Amino acid sequence: MFFTPEFWVAVAFVILMVIFGYVGVFKTAMSALDHRAARIKAELDEAARLKQEAAKVLADYKVRTASAEREAADIIANANAEAERIAAEARAKMEDFVARRTKTAESKIALAEAQALADVRAAAAEAAVQAASTILSQSVKGQVADDLLAKGINEVRQKLN
Repeated sequence: MFFTPEFWVAVAFVILMVIFGYVGVFKTAMSALDHRAARIKAELDEAARLKQEAAKVLADYKVRTASAEREAADIIANANAEAERIAAEARAKMEDFVARRTKTAESKIALAEAQALADVRAAAAEAAVQAASTILSQSVKGQVADDLLAKGINEVRQKLN
């Protein structure tokens, strides 16, 4: 039994373990493993914290995006309403302008018609007076003719004007 290689390997292993225990290799190895475990745990905690922060930032981004979209929709709706209001005002002003221009033109036409009618009446009265004057002056003579002529001219003027 003392001559088998397995026995001596076992003895060397036990002696090596006793030396490791005496020197403190186990404590050092355990300490190194504990430090590594603590570092990994800290990294995992940091990763979880960063994940939570990223989730908060993402939620905040989604809220801001939704708010910006609502604001943009409100701005567009307001702009459309304002454009419709301005178009309606412009349409109303244009219709009012056209109505005023039409009324002005109609009144100018009516005034021109009245003036033309007055001119025609005046010309007709003048022609009638001239014709009556000529006829009466050729057929009637003297004071009677002058009185008759004046009376006829006044009557014609009153009736035609």
